[in-house]
Amino acid sequence: MTRVLVVDDDPAMVRALVINLKARSYEVDSAHDGAAALRAAAAHHPDVVVLDLGLPDMDGVEVIRQLRGWSRVPVLVLSARHASDEKVQALDAGADDYVTKPFGMDELLARLRAAVRRAEPADGGDAVVETAGFTVDLAAKKVNRDGRDIRLTPTEWHLLEVLVRAGGRLVAQKQLLREVWGPSYGKETNYLRVYMAQLRRKLEADPSHPRHLITEPGMGYRFEK
Repeated sequence: MTRVLVVDDDPAMVRALVINLKARSYEVDSAHDGAAALRAAAAHHPDVVVLDLGLPDMDGVEVIRQLRGWSRVPVLVLSARHASDEKVQALDAGADDYVTKPFGMDELLARLRAAVRRAEPADGGDAVVETAGFTVDLAAKKVNRDGRDIRLTPTEWHLLEVLVRAGGRLVAQKQLLREVWGPSYGKETNYLRVYMAQLRRKLEADPSHPRHLITEPGMGYRFEK
């Protein structure tokens, strides 16, 4: 189920969006200012963010910039600002699309679906990553080993997902901490050691000599098929 974070300081707007999204089987979280939005994004790992730019504590463009420091979640801007330079500023900061108020709900939902699709792997094959010992289904958010689904905690799954989507590239410790735990993290490398050990116990044939969840000492981690 797709999870949406709605960020707007207008309670009536939030209520309308929440009702319409839930009616279409989306999971919905909401925030009324920028700081709360960043905390919610870190805590709930939404699949897409619907963001108003006119927030009481900070400009929505700054929210996008901070979010882009540690997350690639699609951001759909929803704003009353019509000036082209403001749209360009939001898009340059990392927004994926821009809808001006007033808007039609059908158009907004279509753009939201498109943003989620663009964030998914390009084809069905890419969504399933197979190793010699286990299979990761990124779309279904499942891991299968020896014919049975492996139960991962939300944090374990998010850590694995970031590494798998990196496609064999090294993911630095600081980047991994910020993507999984949030923007205020960056030095808590003990978190990574604990959760990587848990993942290896669940997924590696020999956790003490991992083949797939590789540590690059002092730098970060990588996933290898």
